[in-house]
Amino acid sequence: MITADLKGVYPFVEENEIFGSRCGAAEKAHRLLESGSGEGGEYTGWFRLPSRIGSDELSEIEDEGKRIASDSEVLLVIGVGGSYLGSKALVDMLYHENGTSGTNIVYAGNGLSSRRIVQLKEYLADKDFSINIISKSGGTLEPAISLRIFYDLLTEKYGTGRADARITATTDARHGNLLNMAKERGWKRFVIPADVGGRYGALTAAGLLPCAAAGADIRAIIKGAKNASEAYALKSADNPVWQYAASRRALYDKGFTTELLCIWEPQMRWFGEWWKQLFGESEGKCGRGIFPASLEMTADLHSMGQYIQQGPRNIMETMLSVCSGPDVIVPAGKAGKDGFDFLEGQFLCQIAEKTLRAVTDAHVSGGVPVIGIKSDAMKFEGAGELIYFFELACGISSYMDCINPFNQPGVEEYKKNMFRLLGKPGF
Repeated sequence: MITADLKGVYPFVEENEIFGSRCGAAEKAHRLLESGSGEGGEYTGWFRLPSRIGSDELSEIEDEGKRIASDSEVLLVIGVGGSYLGSKALVDMLYHENGTSGTNIVYAGNGLSSRRIVQLKEYLADKDFSINIISKSGGTLEPAISLRIFYDLLTEKYGTGRADARITATTDARHGNLLNMAKERGWKRFVIPADVGGRYGALTAAGLLPCAAAGADIRAIIKGAKNASEAYALKSADNPVWQYAASRRALYDKGFTTELLCIWEPQMRWFGEWWKQLFGESEGKCGRGIFPASLEMTADLHSMGQYIQQGPRNIMETMLSVCSGPDVIVPAGKAGKDGFDFLEGQFLCQIAEKTLRAVTDAHVSGGVPVIGIKSDAMKFEGAGELIYFFELACGISSYMDCINPFNQPGVEEYKKNMFRLLGKPGF
């Protein structure tokens, strides 16, 4: 299971502050999520999702994933924000590590770059491909534009009837433009539950179908999340979710307003992007909120290390490391004398662990609090566990700050301006 190491926090926050009143607030927040009685409680369906998703639903997702893999070299996933970040994070984390050999997954609808669209069209021109369009409402600009463009490409390649058979829509069960289009065209449909918001939907069909098409074991992902939901139901200061949430809140109240999620596996880069949206959109309200940013270690030590060590002291770090996987031994330096003979025969994982320890100690000494989180996220069950860990921590942390974790009223402001400038009727 996931462990939280708070030794890098205690120089900045008294231990009894985290395990005393803060854990009391964490318990209250946890119970609000559990009962669905907090603000935005109608969107807490994710809380029990690992237990609620049934074998039949998983089988349907698996079958569609196999269908896609059988006739498509590529699955084009069209979505933005929570509609695609969960699947992108999971696919990137798990694809190579676990020997998955399904369809290649590519993404569109998450920006407005014409260059990217042209590149994707060129890439798909000689490929057999299918489309998974993900949108709860069907009313988001970027996915709508991409669907128009790539639906045309799909119909040019296969004809309308065969093209429609290659499209899967993941959307709301009852409402929305995408649902209406899917019904009209006869597209295969999967449901994003009404009580699950987009950024909390990584463990719904929105996240699981692309994983299944890529060859991932989605039952193991859900099993890991279910194990997490049971283990982290613990109402105790021993709960690592509470420890993480309480530490963040205590540090924020002492002026540490930016959190850097430092990821020690390159394949988890997009997990950092998912995490940024989860916490940024959930907590950034009412003039408050911890600003979330992510770094890839050790690469970003050579670009941002100076700023972290000696820049403004409003930064906290969460060091996210994973359990050892495939390892490499440093060989003899046959190319010449590079000054690193002392590393000969050492395992790379051991070097990485010592570097993590060195970085943590240096940053703490320089005035940066560090929370350590360790998981087995590169395995199917571990990935499901980590997703649930951070979803639960985000809900608890938000309620501890008296913030509704499940709305995002601020994003509507730019959309009003955008639609007015684009000439949408009614704006």
